[in-house]
Amino acid sequence: MIRLRKICAGLFLLGSLSANAQSFTLKEAVDYAIIHHVQVKNSQIDLQNASAKINEIRAIGLPQLNAGVGYGNSLILQRVFIPANLFNPAAKPGELIAAKFGVTNSGQSSVNLSQLLFDGTYLLGLKASEVYKDLSVKSLTQSKQQVAENVMKAYYGILVNEKRLSILQLNVGRLDTLFKETKALNAQGFVEKIDVQRLEVQANNLRTELENVYRLQELSYSLLKFQMGYPMEEPMRLSETLEQIELSQNLLVDQDVPFNYGNRIEYSILKTQENLAELDLKSIKAGYYPRLVAGASYGYNAGANSFGDLVTKPWFDNATISFSLQIPIFDGFSKKYKAIQSANNLQKVRQSFDLLKSSIDLQRYQSAISLKNSLESLKEQKANLDLANEISRVSRVKYTQGVGSNLEVLNAETSIKESQANYFTALYNALIAKVELAKSNGTLYSEQ
Repeated sequence: MIRLRKICAGLFLLGSLSANAQSFTLKEAVDYAIIHHVQVKNSQIDLQNASAKINEIRAIGLPQLNAGVGYGNSLILQRVFIPANLFNPAAKPGELIAAKFGVTNSGQSSVNLSQLLFDGTYLLGLKASEVYKDLSVKSLTQSKQQVAENVMKAYYGILVNEKRLSILQLNVGRLDTLFKETKALNAQGFVEKIDVQRLEVQANNLRTELENVYRLQELSYSLLKFQMGYPMEEPMRLSETLEQIELSQNLLVDQDVPFNYGNRIEYSILKTQENLAELDLKSIKAGYYPRLVAGASYGYNAGANSFGDLVTKPWFDNATISFSLQIPIFDGFSKKYKAIQSANNLQKVRQSFDLLKSSIDLQRYQSAISLKNSLESLKEQKANLDLANEISRVSRVKYTQGVGSNLEVLNAETSIKESQANYFTALYNALIAKVELAKSNGTLYSEQ
């Protein structure tokens, strides 16, 4: 009894904390996780990086402006050998003079402007970056769906345990009442002491089970908090009950309707990957096209033998304008083999569509069969549980009237425990099958 009071006190404490805790419906729990879970946050960062990548590639096609200032000091001027008779007609034929050319100090400053006029790989790269951003958007959606799935399963686990806890408390109360009555009958000499001891063992086992389920419920709340990105130290409670959740054959009404594979994010991601592979192949082939770049520069330069003259003497300006046409002729077949690899990768992606479709069809079929079986099993286990409760009731009545045995009562209680365990297993399996069916149909989570 002391252990039971501790359990009840723990349950009361959990309830009192929950009264002041934030309450969540299933949808609210999923929405909270979509905002706070690290997996989703990281996918959002990847999307931001994809947007920045587009601007990075776009910047290549914008005008490039650079400025520079330089200073040079020729510590030893290079000598140039020239015929001596250029300056001295009396010089011997073939005689050379080692003359110095240049100045000791030189300076220059310039501003350079360049503009890409045409580059096939640049245009395709810009388009590919936009497709890559689309892939990041879809990856973000996939992360949200994965988080939503985990939250739903954890949420349903808590609801099942709550129901199990309430029934176990009723079982403990019913067995304690029977134990007290049997103990009183033993004191009056109507039943043997072993009957009391059997009930005491059964009651102790039931209290232990209740303790275990209570600890399991605490763990289930921790799991839900983890899946939601909710602070572990903060209390929370669920505002929905099992009775509010639909578990019926109505969930299967759309299984015979033609399925749109585009509803599955995996299929949509594969389509985007196909687009990227196509653009990669086109980009390699575009490497055979010429590349045209325009350039312009304006600057000043000066030279002097002394540093002072470099500062005081005038500098002379200069300007140029240029066009550069780069025509690829032969690269050792590098682009050819890159194109072969890219074409093979594209073929692999396209061949994956049939495999993915078959996989989706199999998942939809398996999840539908699993839900059907789970609903049938749940229906049978509910009937078995009702029957076990009725047998237990009759056994207790017979026992109190002296026409039944203590062993018959204990066997009935054991049957109830087994039926309850089977019922809650079937209930949880049905809820998980419901999630898997929605996942296979691509309706588990949407942005709306």
